[in-house]
Amino acid sequence: MYDICCVGHITSDKVVNTHTTLYMPGGTALYFSSAFSQLNAKYLLVTALAEADFGYVRDLQQKNITVKAYPSPETVYFENIYGENQDDRTQNVLHKAAPFHSGQFNTIESVFFHLGPLLADDIPAELVQTLSKKARVSLDVQGFLREVKDQKVYAAKWPQMAEVLPFIEILKADVSELEALTGCPETLDGVKIVADLGVKEIIITNGSQGSVVYADGYSYAIPAYPPDEIIDATGCGDTYMAGYLFQRFKGTDIEEAGHFAAAMAGLKTAKTGPFMGTEQDVLAFLNTFATL
Repeated sequence: MYDICCVGHITSDKVVNTHTTLYMPGGTALYFSSAFSQLNAKYLLVTALAEADFGYVRDLQQKNITVKAYPSPETVYFENIYGENQDDRTQNVLHKAAPFHSGQFNTIESVFFHLGPLLADDIPAELVQTLSKKARVSLDVQGFLREVKDQKVYAAKWPQMAEVLPFIEILKADVSELEALTGCPETLDGVKIVADLGVKEIIITNGSQGSVVYADGYSYAIPAYPPDEIIDATGCGDTYMAGYLFQRFKGTDIEEAGHFAAAMAGLKTAKTGPFMGTEQDVLAFLNTFATL
C-alpha cells in the first residue's frame, strides 16, 4: 500500500528561446515526483514512455523514487518556443505517449491517486472511475483543457467534465483554467459549478497573487511565499500539489496544508529544476515570513 501514487507521463521537452535551445525531461510526473523524493511518505509514480527514454526513469530511481514505467511507442514530446517576451510562447506536441488504462492498476493500492494528465486523452474517464473505488483521487486539470491539432496545442473545452468530476475529491486549477473549465469569469461562480459536481476541495492558484482553497462552502486565502529572487517557476503548480497532498495525507487541516504547499512552491522557484528540499526546509522557509 502506497501513501500517494502519481499518474502521469514524463515528457521530453525542447525549449527554444532567442538565445539557446535546451532539451530536458518535464511534466507533472517529474516535478511532482521530485518534490516527494525527500518527504516522509511511501510514494509511487506510474508513467509511460518510449523505452529509449527510460534513462529518465533511472534518474528518478536514483533519487529513491519508486517508479512503475510502462513502455509506450513514443514519449510525450513538447516543443516550447519563446519570443523576446517570455509570455509569448508557441507550444507544439511532436509526439504523444500511449494513454493509461485500468489494467495497469490492478495490483496497485494507494491512499491517494494524483492524476497529472498533460493532454486530454492521457487518462480516460473509465480509469478515473476505477481509481476512485480504490482511493481518494486528486486531479490537476490542466491537461484535460488542451487539444492538439496538427501538432499545435490549443485551449479547449473538456466535454467529459460532468462525467469525471464527481469522482474527484481534490481539484487544482489556475484562474484561467477554471474559467476555461466552467465558462465563468468570476472565480466564485466557477468554483460553485465544480463543487456542485461533487469535488470536495478546490485549489485555485493565481501566481504571485497566491491561491485559494475552497471546501465546505468556505474559502481559505493563501498568500504566495516568494524567495528573495525567483530563478525558475517551472513546475510550481506540481510542487504546490505535492506539498498539499503530503500534508493532507498526514491529517493536516486544509488551511495549514495550503500554507505549506505555497511555501514549498515558493522555495522551489529559488533554484533551477525540480524541488529537492525537505519538509524541514519548507517549514524553516515558511517561518521566515512569520517573523516579518
